[in-house]
Amino acid sequence: MQRTLGRPDALSRRPHLVAGRATVLLYVTLAVALMAAVTAAVSLGTVTVPARDVWQVILRHIFGDTGGLDPLQNQIVWDLRLPRVLVAAVVGASLSVIGVGLQALVRNPLADPYMLGITPGASLGAVLVLAIGSAALHGLGVTGGAFAAAVLTMAAVFLIAQRSGQLTDTRLILAGVAVGYLAVAATSFVQLQTNPNQLAGIMFWLMGSLAGAAWSDLRIPAVALALGVVWLFTQGRALNALMIGDDAAAGLGIDVHRFRRRLLVVTSLMTATVVVVAGGLGFVGLMIPHIARLVVGAEHRRVLPTSLLVGATFLVLVDLASRTVARPDELPAGIFTAGIGVPVLLWLLQRTGRGEGS
Repeated sequence: MQRTLGRPDALSRRPHLVAGRATVLLYVTLAVALMAAVTAAVSLGTVTVPARDVWQVILRHIFGDTGGLDPLQNQIVWDLRLPRVLVAAVVGASLSVIGVGLQALVRNPLADPYMLGITPGASLGAVLVLAIGSAALHGLGVTGGAFAAAVLTMAAVFLIAQRSGQLTDTRLILAGVAVGYLAVAATSFVQLQTNPNQLAGIMFWLMGSLAGAAWSDLRIPAVALALGVVWLFTQGRALNALMIGDDAAAGLGIDVHRFRRRLLVVTSLMTATVVVVAGGLGFVGLMIPHIARLVVGAEHRRVLPTSLLVGATFLVLVDLASRTVARPDELPAGIFTAGIGVPVLLWLLQRTGRGEGS
């Protein structure tokens, strides 16, 4: 299918639901849906805060006039729920955008941070800190351990996948899968050495969770998301060309191997900043880009903003479910992303199969 496409603009002619001026209306609708999801997520919980009071607290903090606020509502909204909800939005948007970039990088619709070994690598770093303790690792915390391991994993995949100074999609996939399995095996070994109390916390983190997210967790992922999205959007033409094939991209004047290296670095660093705050959340970066392409087509300058908004809304709602479905207990968010992601991907696979057979 890819080889039959002659130009990047052929991507925009693939069947999709929304086109032309309706795309702007779609973005507005998705933005409104995100705001509604954020409002609901901040409002609902063990203690319900009316939506009007939620926005009163938020606006009073924005304009620096917090006098007269109810102390309990202020603590619930501003100190506890809002930072967690915003972190969820940033993580969901980041994972979705990363998925778009990685699927273009290796021209494989199954690509996500797990496939290239980055998420398993970051998880290994975090688990080492949780199991051994930061003191034994010269004060390196969970965040630092996960980020350092993610960068080292990226470097290992990069070095293994290179051949004669070039990166190919097949070698990237094989290198990523190999390094990822090695990281998973090492993580399992570390888990076997821990006591039951440590194991419970490690398993909760590995399955993905936003519990305890604070304002301090928001800054770095938000900056990484902003910079990553801007760069990816400016590279929309190159991403389109890469999806068609290396020969077509080279024919359009794109240095394919240099662009692929840059794309690997950008998506890997974005993944590292996300994993350190949310753990091993799966299926978001795999599922959301497919939904976006189904709605707006395969042109990356439309896929990226659509994936960003859909991914942010999706994870905000998932996090809301994780802390309310079994309250007062909290479930790992990864249970919900997998529970939703598997049926959606099976439906997309069945739909694609029908399209190819017709």
